[in-house]
Amino acid sequence: MIRKTGFLLALLMNAIFVLHAQTVVKGRVTDAATGAPMPFVTVVLKGTVEGMNTDVNGEYSLQTNEKTTQVEFSFVGYITATRQVKQGETQTLNIALMEDKRMLDEVVVKPKKEKYRNKNNPAVELIRKVIANKDKNRVSSYDYVSYTEYEKMQMAISNTTGGIKKNALLKKYQFVLDNVDTTRFEGKALLPLYLEENIAQKYLRKNPEKKKTIVKASKHVTFDERFINNESISSYMKHLYQDADIYENNLYIITNSFLSPIADMAPTFYKFYITDTVMADGIKLVELSFSPRNKNDFLFTGKLYVTLDGNYGVQKADLNVGEDVNLNWVTSLKLTLDFERSTDGRYHLSKNDILVNFGLFQGKKGIFGERSVIIKDFDIKTRPDDSVFRGNELVMADSFNKKSDSYWLENRPEALTDAEAKTYKNIDSLNNMKSFKRLLDWGSMFIAGYKMLGPVEIGPVSTFYSFNPVEGFRLRFGGRTTPYLSKRYFFETYAAYGFKDERWKFFLAGTYSINNKSIYTYPLNYIRASFQRDTKIPGQDLKWIQEDNFLLSFKRGVNDKYLYNDLFKLEYVFEFGNHMAIRADFSRLKQEAAGGLHFITNTDNIADTIPTVTTSTIGLEWRWAPNEQFFQRKLFRTPIPNAYPIITARMDLGLKDILNGQYDFQSFNLDVYKRFYLSQLGLADIIVGGGYIFGQVPYPLLEIARANQTYAYQLPSYNLMNFLEFVSDKYINVNIDYHMYGFIFNKIPLFKKLKLREVASFKLLYGGVRDENRPENNKSLFAFPTDKYGNTSTFSLEEQPYMEGSVGVENILNLIRVDVVKRFTYLDHPYAPKIGIRARINFDF
Repeated sequence: MIRKTGFLLALLMNAIFVLHAQTVVKGRVTDAATGAPMPFVTVVLKGTVEGMNTDVNGEYSLQTNEKTTQVEFSFVGYITATRQVKQGETQTLNIALMEDKRMLDEVVVKPKKEKYRNKNNPAVELIRKVIANKDKNRVSSYDYVSYTEYEKMQMAISNTTGGIKKNALLKKYQFVLDNVDTTRFEGKALLPLYLEENIAQKYLRKNPEKKKTIVKASKHVTFDERFINNESISSYMKHLYQDADIYENNLYIITNSFLSPIADMAPTFYKFYITDTVMADGIKLVELSFSPRNKNDFLFTGKLYVTLDGNYGVQKADLNVGEDVNLNWVTSLKLTLDFERSTDGRYHLSKNDILVNFGLFQGKKGIFGERSVIIKDFDIKTRPDDSVFRGNELVMADSFNKKSDSYWLENRPEALTDAEAKTYKNIDSLNNMKSFKRLLDWGSMFIAGYKMLGPVEIGPVSTFYSFNPVEGFRLRFGGRTTPYLSKRYFFETYAAYGFKDERWKFFLAGTYSINNKSIYTYPLNYIRASFQRDTKIPGQDLKWIQEDNFLLSFKRGVNDKYLYNDLFKLEYVFEFGNHMAIRADFSRLKQEAAGGLHFITNTDNIADTIPTVTTSTIGLEWRWAPNEQFFQRKLFRTPIPNAYPIITARMDLGLKDILNGQYDFQSFNLDVYKRFYLSQLGLADIIVGGGYIFGQVPYPLLEIARANQTYAYQLPSYNLMNFLEFVSDKYINVNIDYHMYGFIFNKIPLFKKLKLREVASFKLLYGGVRDENRPENNKSLFAFPTDKYGNTSTFSLEEQPYMEGSVGVENILNLIRVDVVKRFTYLDHPYAPKIGIRARINFDF
C-alpha cells in the first residue's frame, strides 16, 4: 500500500513538474541583408499548435507545455529557417532570414477560401500601421514643399469602327476621323476630341497653412466660344477628375465619393491579404491585395505596395472600380498612383493616372477619359520666400496661354502621341467649317435655348410661349448681344403680351464690363442698369430658370395672386480673391396687385383699396464660395458642389421719400450652404439660413416664403406650400437633401439591376410677424390676402414651424428623380395639400 501510494505520488509530482516546465521561445527576426526588423513573419513551434506572426518590430514570443524541439520561421520570398529549442526552458532566439532569389519575383500567395476575419490577420495589422502613420506620410506634414506639376486631360471616342468612317454624313470630317490612336491601350482605338495641358508651380506651407499655385502654361482644345464655353468644359473636367489623395479618407472621382483603402474605417469595409513581397530602391515592400466586403459599395479593388522601412508609406497603388458599383454611364474606372522616394526617405506622389470608360453608346463604343498628373522637382529643403504666399491661391503667369510649341516640347515630361498632337490642329480646322458651325448653332439652341444671329442671339426659346391665370396665353420674344459685338457693352431685351389681361410687358438692360470681359465669365466686374415691367408671383425667386418658362405654366391648385412690377435697378458686381463677390445695388420697385390679389387697408373701419406700393432700396450682398467651380451656361452658372461652404449675406435699406419710396425699413439675410460627404452612406446638402426685417411694412415687403405649386420638385422651395401662404419679418430655415447613392437599394437585386438610388429630404421654416406688422394691430397696413370666399389665405408662422419631408427614388433611367412629399404642419389651411408626388430631371454619375 505504501509502495503504491509512493508510486502515485511520484507520478503526480512528475505531472505537476511537466505542467509547469513550459518551453518559452522569444526573440527578433531581421532581414539578413539589411538588418531591418521583419514584421508579419510566421513563427511556429513544430509539433504543437502554437504559432504567431512577428509584430511590427519583428519580435515574437511563444510558449507551450507540449513536447517540441524545433521552431520554424517563414515569410513569402524568404528561405524558411528552422532552429532547435530546449524543452522546458526559456530561451531567446534571434534570427536573420535570407531572401529566396528564386521566389522573390515569382511567388504569389492567394487568399484561402475560408471565412475572412480581421482578428489575427497580418494584412489587417499592416494596414492599421499604414493608417496610424498617415499623417507623417502626407505632403502636408512637411514645413515647406514646392514642385512642378504637369497635367494632361483628354476625352476621346473609344473603339471607333470602320462604320463611322464610311458614314456619308461624316465624309467632310474624314481628317478628324482618321486621327485614331491604336498604340496607347491594347484593344482600343481612340479618336481624341478634347485635350488640355497645364504646367504649374505649386507651393505649400504648413504653418500658417497656405497653398499657392502659379500656372506657368496652359493649352487646350478651343471650340467656337459663341456656342461652347471652353472654360466651363475645363472646369467640369477638373471636377470629374479631382486630385486623388490616398491618405484622405475619401477619394472624389466622377462626382462620387469612394472610401480609400487606407481610410480610418477601411478594415471595416475592405478585405486585405498579403500576396507578395518585392524590393524597390533597396526598400522591402509588401504587396497588399484588397477587395470590398460588399462589392456593391463605393469601394475599390486592387493592390497597395507598402514600405517596411518604419514609415509604412504607400509606394504604389492600383485601384479599380468593380462593375457592380452603381455608377451611371461608366463601364470601367482605374486609378494608378505612383510614389517616389524623397530626400528624407519618405515617399511622395510622383504620378497620378485616372482612366475612365464612359459607356454612352451600345456595344463597346463609348467615351474614353483620362487625366494624367506628373510631379517633378519635389523640394522639401528650400524654404520659399514669404512673398510667394501673398495674394490669391491661384495665379496665372504672364502669357500663360500663349506659350510656343517649342516651350511645350521642352517642358512636357512625356511626349504626346501623334494622335494627341494632331488634336489641336484638327479642332481648329473643324471650327472653321461652316457645316460644323451650323451643327453647334442648332445644338446650342436645343440645349441652351438661344439661336445665334450674327453678333446677337435670340431666346430663350422656352419662354416664347407660356400661360398663367392672369395673362392667359402669353407670347414673348427677345434676345441679347454677344461678346462678338462688344466685350465692353452688353444689351438684353424682350417684349411680351398677355392675351387675357391685354397688357404689354418688357425688359431692357444695358451692361458695361469694367474688366473688358464677358459678363458671363469669371471674374465678374460690371455695372448694369435695367428696367422691367412684368408679372411676378409673390415670393418666387427662380435663379436658374426663367419664371415664364413653358414647363412652369402647369401648376396645381389656385394660383391667381400675381403682381405687376415696375422695377428699375442699378447694380455693381465685383468678384475677387478666392471666389468672393460683392454686389451693391439701388432699386425702385412699384408693385400693383393683380388677379386675385388686392392691397386693402381698413383705416377707421373703412375698406380702401390701394393701387400700388412703391419702395426705394439700396442693398449690399456679400458671397463667399471658396474654391468654387461652376459650369457657365448662357444665362446663369450651375455651381459644382464641393466640400467647402457657400456663405451669402445681404442687407437692404428702404429709403422713404427717395423717388417716391413709401417706407423706411432695414432687412438682413444670411444663408450658409454646405455639402457633407458621408463616405459609404452617401452625401447630404444642407442649407441653414435666417433673416430679420426692422421697421413697419405691409405684407408685400415682408419675407414671403418660397413656395412651389408646380409638379416639379424644386430643391430650395417648399413643394407642398401654396404661393403667398406664409409671410414673416423674422425667420430661420433648414433644408436637408440626403442622397444615399444606393447604399440600401444595391443590396436588393431588382433595384440594383435598375441602378435605383434612395433620396430623402426635410425642410423646416419657422418665424413670425411682430405685432407692429400685423394688420389687425395697425389698420393702415394691408390686410392679409383672402381666397374668393373671404377666407384668409396668408398666415404668420406663430404656432409652430412649417415642415415637410420626402422620400424618393432617383436615377430612374439614369436621369429622373421622383419624390413622395408629405406636409407635416398647418394641414388645416385652405387648399393645403397633405401629400404629393414631384419629379425632376438630374444628370449625375
